[in-house]
Amino acid sequence: MSRLTFEPARPIDTDSMPWIPTGPGKSFRPLRFAADGWSELMRLEPGSAVAVHRHTGEVHAFNLAGTREIVGTGERVGPGNYVYEPAGTIDGWAAIGDEPCVVHIKVTGTIEYLGENGQVIESVNADTQRAAYLAWCREHAVHPAAQLLS
Repeated sequence: MSRLTFEPARPIDTDSMPWIPTGPGKSFRPLRFAADGWSELMRLEPGSAVAVHRHTGEVHAFNLAGTREIVGTGERVGPGNYVYEPAGTIDGWAAIGDEPCVVHIKVTGTIEYLGENGQVIESVNADTQRAAYLAWCREHAVHPAAQLLS
């Protein structure tokens, strides 16, 4: 009979993590960086928006707090709601209401932000998000969390 081997769960105390700004009214708490994508908590202040973008891989998003409205469809996603976006999805969304919108997001591939004519004006992936996190850590003399980077 083989013996079971247990691995550490490596919990992250997200409440003690700072929100790292990524744009006006937008910030994140990184949870995990991997070769094919990343996980994060994204926070949008009321009235702030995520610009129109295309996903090259799938995205799983679970709303923890606040409400967001999907650009173009007007769908509203509130606390406890889950959204799956297959590769190729083009969307954007805005935080509506009086409280910040906090979403747990698992992204694979790249997010391509699109201009008015559909041209790619910026790309974000696991490498750029990791670099933003490490730059913020250097700037604020914070030791990067090892469990995020391994």
